[in-house]
Amino acid sequence: MNEPSFQHVSTVARNLQSLGFGLSSALLERLSTLSEESVVEWYEGVLPTLKKMVGAHRTFMPMYPNFPQQVMNASQAELFFNAMTNYYGFMLSDMLNDPTLVILPSYEKEIRPFLDELHELRWIELGAEGDFDRVFTRLLASNGSLSASDKEIAQWFAANRDVSNLLPQVVPQKETLAFLVAKLPDPACLVPLLKSATDVLRVAVAMSDGDVSLAEPTKFRNLSKKERRYLLECLENCGSSMTEDMLRWRERWIRLGERLHPGDYKNRFPQSLAAFDVLRNGCSYETFNSRIEAAFVAKKSDQAIDILIQRPGDFARRLDHALRTLEKPDEVATAFLNVASKVSTPVLLQLWHHFLTRNDAVIRAFFPKGNAAKVQVKEGRLPRLQTELVQQLVNGIRDVLVDRFRRLPSLGKVHIGENLKEQIVPFSQRSASRAIQTVSRGSSFDLPLGQTIRFFCWWKNLEKQDSDDGRVDIDLSASMFDSNWQYVADVSYYNLRQGRCFHSGDITSAPNGACEFIDMDLPFVLESNARYIVMSIMCFTGQSFLALPECFGGWMMRQKPESGEIFDPRTLKDKVDITGSTRTCVPVIVDVQDRKVYWADLALKGGQINNAARNSVGMSQIGKVMVALNKPSLFDLFLMHAEARGTLVNDEAQADTIFDVFIGTVTAFDTDKILSEFLA
Repeated sequence: MNEPSFQHVSTVARNLQSLGFGLSSALLERLSTLSEESVVEWYEGVLPTLKKMVGAHRTFMPMYPNFPQQVMNASQAELFFNAMTNYYGFMLSDMLNDPTLVILPSYEKEIRPFLDELHELRWIELGAEGDFDRVFTRLLASNGSLSASDKEIAQWFAANRDVSNLLPQVVPQKETLAFLVAKLPDPACLVPLLKSATDVLRVAVAMSDGDVSLAEPTKFRNLSKKERRYLLECLENCGSSMTEDMLRWRERWIRLGERLHPGDYKNRFPQSLAAFDVLRNGCSYETFNSRIEAAFVAKKSDQAIDILIQRPGDFARRLDHALRTLEKPDEVATAFLNVASKVSTPVLLQLWHHFLTRNDAVIRAFFPKGNAAKVQVKEGRLPRLQTELVQQLVNGIRDVLVDRFRRLPSLGKVHIGENLKEQIVPFSQRSASRAIQTVSRGSSFDLPLGQTIRFFCWWKNLEKQDSDDGRVDIDLSASMFDSNWQYVADVSYYNLRQGRCFHSGDITSAPNGACEFIDMDLPFVLESNARYIVMSIMCFTGQSFLALPECFGGWMMRQKPESGEIFDPRTLKDKVDITGSTRTCVPVIVDVQDRKVYWADLALKGGQINNAARNSVGMSQIGKVMVALNKPSLFDLFLMHAEARGTLVNDEAQADTIFDVFIGTVTAFDTDKILSEFLA
């Protein structure tokens, strides 16, 4: 290594360490072969991205710049006077319709001690162009819905690279297929993959930038003649089930028909026109669902089974209901196991776990389709099924999965980390927020060393042209609950001090960006007879996060809260972009007693007054569900693969394949690899 290059590489490495990133030995070695100009060019290229990843691209200036000591030492009169002055300012701002008017106290920022803590780095590895291209291929091959950030990546590839040789043989997720067809310049090669009318509907929705999960209705844009012909041709190729499939989404197809004008192509696409006639004129049409419902009502097991085996996926989704409703549950179970090999891996894995825990589960959680991250909860046990019948299904479904995995390449000797039992399989990423480390909701991690958790958020006002009132007031809160999820207290804009826990002050407008922090002293939380902390970010002024130019939050672990800057990316454990179409977000939940942090990334319905106290019931419900979420774990999934494709070993040093949370051949954060290679 020549001396100037060594100095530049060393400087780059030190600068990136200040953001919490480390360069792997392979990357350092590669950089050392470059000229000084190339090293600088690489550094200047990656620096903005890395800063944005950890939030260091923004300036953090809380109301009390010497937080937390300043809030700790301030008199109650000082805190009250500053708050009232601030609130007078926002009322004046609203009266004058001037969101740039902000009245905050003026304090001189004191010099803070250097950070006197050690934290693990986030390592940047050396990659090849093939690794880069496989990002696109794996996203498309994922057997689960994509997040908004995943779609941005896929769209970038479609717009900037020739992806014809990067397409996987199969695109298992219909939502991903629809998105891809809508975004590719020439999607003709994907026409054979559109099998149903609903596939075509999703493509039309994607063309109009709507919700391809179909959870929300879409306002279809005007379509060009080329687009109309393309969609009608795809629809015409959907076969005899076209009309029945269209009836499932009758109103949306009628709206889409107003854009397609199928009558203009009656000779070219006659079946499509006939299907639209059925929808528009309300003609009677016997469907699969109507036939199966009639069989259930009549309790005709043989007839119901004959219908259900025609559609194994529907059979899987109706299996529990069929076992409880029909008179011959043993025959229902046997019939399903005979066709289970035709059911997708994600559905089978969830069905296996459902029956594994079915007779004991008292709380069931459901994550509805759509782009909003919400959860529905049902309490109470299902009617009990015979233990032998349930065990037959558990064993039979698992055998089908293991047999399926056996056809995949060998894994050799396999080691599986025990902590993967706390990581939920990422079946759906549709509403997942962009974060440094994204895992499935309900997954948990051990808290790192330290006794203080520092929550934070940063946001900016709406642009003036986007709203009559661009003022945005985001509130950061931390609510404490006991072991039974009874509310204890909170730290929030109206309660800046709770024992040894502190809030950095309520800022009510962010024309140039604003931030809030909360320090939670974990020993004090336990002394208060609390166990759980729910972090929440709420929009008091009523806008949805989706409307904001930028809003993000996260948490740090601090061993010495007074050392280092208030926001120091080296202490950052996670940062999440808050972009949902809601006004309240719960990013994480902390179990202080067991020193666990649970990834929630969920939304609450905010009331007229959107603050922590008014939402305490909703937060306790979310918390109760998240810490006891009963879903298949990555340990379960990887254990099946190990049994099918390798030999389990206890010693990592002997393993060819290592599954673990943070370090391994496959980690809990390799979502694209898990979805594309282990849920196939």
